[in-house]
Amino acid sequence: MIVLVPLRAALGAAAILSVACAASEVRAEDASPWQRDAHSAVRLLAGSRSGTVLLGGVSIQLQQGWHTYWRTPGDSGVPPRFDFSKSDNIEAVTVLWPAPRKFDDGAGGTSLGYVKQIVLPLRIVAKNADKPVTLRASINYAVCEKLCIPVDASAELAFASVASTEDGTLSEALNAVPKPANVGDPNPLTVLDVKRDGKTSVLVDVAAPDTNDLSLFVEGPTPDWALPVPKLLEHGPPGIKRFAFELDGLPPGATADGAALKLTLVGGDRAYEFNVNLN
Repeated sequence: MIVLVPLRAALGAAAILSVACAASEVRAEDASPWQRDAHSAVRLLAGSRSGTVLLGGVSIQLQQGWHTYWRTPGDSGVPPRFDFSKSDNIEAVTVLWPAPRKFDDGAGGTSLGYVKQIVLPLRIVAKNADKPVTLRASINYAVCEKLCIPVDASAELAFASVASTEDGTLSEALNAVPKPANVGDPNPLTVLDVKRDGKTSVLVDVAAPDTNDLSLFVEGPTPDWALPVPKLLEHGPPGIKRFAFELDGLPPGATADGAALKLTLVGGDRAYEFNVNLN
């Protein structure tokens, strides 16, 4: 049987298909193709092209039950590594890290990272705002279930769109990055005090709304510090949540006296970052 389609309907369908294809092409320009392995996929995202400072992203999708790591992996794990040195017209790239979650590492410790999917925002400084910008990335990360598998991927993406289709995704990822704060700031979620408890322990007092998912993470002044994940104590001063951690995992020859520590406090949909010097 032959079905006759009115000319107007046919033109309308063709127009819809044309728009859909155009949208697909625009989106393809704002995201590189997925680089897939057995348990994950990774690609680059490009924000709108405007000025010298650009916003991009590394998007990672993870298979159900698998995870990858934060910049500090916790008691075990491997942080992602990025090499952008082969990019064109790019002066510098800074990786920004959304707040992580905690995992049981299967060996009695705690690992820090992400499940399902994560977008790591990139703050990109172009050498010349008037010339084309192409981001090229060599990406090395680990995906883990009970065992960890290393992944090596390469991706390339030009920043060409005046209004990128990925702007919303990148803005949402940027909002998940902990906000800088100072000890004692009058935020609903804040660090009130950091003090030594003897020579080998540190106590961190926190003001926080009632929440069951309050977490604190600590990093040393250099990546070779491997401080443990602070533990929330059952009993603290009235109205205060108290965390404690041991001064373990210092590199040989390092001292904790005066050390510059970074504290990341996460509770609900809020996260803040505090830089402190340990007295």
